[in-house]
Amino acid sequence: MKPSSPAETAPPGVAWRSIPHLLEDASRRHGAAPAVVDGADWLSYAELADRVLQAARGLVARGIEPGDRVAIWAPNSWKWIVAAVAAQSVGAAIVPLNTRFRVDEVRYIVGRAHPKLAFVQGRFLDQDYVAMLEQACGDAPVGIVTFDDVPVARGGSWDRLLEDGATVAPGRVAALTLAVGPDDVSDIMFTSGTTGHPRGVVGRHGQNLRAFHDFGALGGLRPGDRMLGVNPFFHALGYKLGWLLSMMFGAAIYPMAVFDPERVLSLVARERLTILPGPPTIYLALLARPERPTLDLRSLRICITGATTLPPALIDRIRTEFGFETILTGYGLTECSGLATMTRPGDGTTTLCETSGRAVPGVEVAIFGPDGTPVPAGTTGEIRVRGYNVMDAYFEEPEATARTLTPDGWLLTGDLGALDARGNLSIVGRLKDMYIVGGFNAYPAEIENMLMRHEAIAEVSVIGMPDERLGEVGLAFVVARGAPPAEAELIAWARERMANYKVPRAVRFVDQLPRNASGKVLKTRLREIAREA
Repeated sequence: MKPSSPAETAPPGVAWRSIPHLLEDASRRHGAAPAVVDGADWLSYAELADRVLQAARGLVARGIEPGDRVAIWAPNSWKWIVAAVAAQSVGAAIVPLNTRFRVDEVRYIVGRAHPKLAFVQGRFLDQDYVAMLEQACGDAPVGIVTFDDVPVARGGSWDRLLEDGATVAPGRVAALTLAVGPDDVSDIMFTSGTTGHPRGVVGRHGQNLRAFHDFGALGGLRPGDRMLGVNPFFHALGYKLGWLLSMMFGAAIYPMAVFDPERVLSLVARERLTILPGPPTIYLALLARPERPTLDLRSLRICITGATTLPPALIDRIRTEFGFETILTGYGLTECSGLATMTRPGDGTTTLCETSGRAVPGVEVAIFGPDGTPVPAGTTGEIRVRGYNVMDAYFEEPEATARTLTPDGWLLTGDLGALDARGNLSIVGRLKDMYIVGGFNAYPAEIENMLMRHEAIAEVSVIGMPDERLGEVGLAFVVARGAPPAEAELIAWARERMANYKVPRAVRFVDQLPRNASGKVLKTRLREIAREA
């Protein structure tokens, strides 16, 4: 099998055997430098390591052992990071829970992952998370630790955990941490469930460290960087491409529980943030703020974005109006540690808008046809990924694992795409999202990319809907930038720029697209809306 991109020299290999070992090293090298700044809570690397040790001692006192699972159901905060690394320090794996979940969704994951203990925020977004968690756990023997003072029958508060840990010798935790190696399980991340029940992806310390160290090294991160932590920590973008990435490079992470564009701009100006990650919707919201031109945002230098189509006009605006030196985007699934391809500093607007970059070192990305054989550059087919970053199993689901991984190690992503001559990957859509118009395959991502060139379109998502004559036709849900154009005008504009079968037959203007907490557009909900209409 030929590699998916020209040979590239990999950055120097990681020197850490595990995530807690990374923190130990960062504490030695960057001791007094800021590691986490969460409102009034300012933690240096030395203080972060000390708080992790305290929490890890508490977990040992609660009976957490190597191989156990520890769930975390809370918004972004310094306690989220400390709880995660503390669990990993004693050999346990974290199970992050989506903060938008409700009782039945949490009950399903608790039933699959069997956590021994769960950290939870008492209240968030006007919801009682403790009550919901207790209901979801039912009779399952799950201990609960609240990040605040909300009472809980089967556990206690964060402070109580630390008090319990005072009885455990620090050397006991040190011995457990020393035993954690690169092949040990660091996390079980459950998929979004867009194609069925969520599945737990088994992630390991070594593959996470290698993938995101390479991302940071290629992307130009450095000690002293200051990163906004607005992507949710329960997702790979907030956890691995967020606080874990910042820890590797001696940067500081600024957790934000809920995106607030006014607060973000104020934080960037006041704290001189240098790295701003998030989906394109975040940048659109920031650009629209009236106070933005009055603020000094010149500290910003790296933009990390993706998750959807990037219109050229947006790329040009954020370069000009925010002054970013580097814009990075990429492609990855939970099943491949969240990272398979990325753009590189210096890539032009066309590469950023039309592709997700090239495979990271040590990873193969290839396109396969319906017959299961590789296809040439420029040909659309299923995207497959192979390398150290690919999971070896779904947690306790051997049949699903066998359907997703080939015997020779390829991950079947279910995504459609094509590679250009340089190895840059263009995402065309999901296999399940493709629809057929009069015998022609229509790929929503390709059509969306074309429509995003219209100056009046801020966001767009295309689905197929039944049609008596053609079988299926396209329906475009559009978020307008300002006053929406007439439907007929937009369709006429599209007919001038794309093949007739690709042109949506109808346009529906909406205030916003339905998204999950990870920023993905919920096309299942769009189909429901179309059927209801």
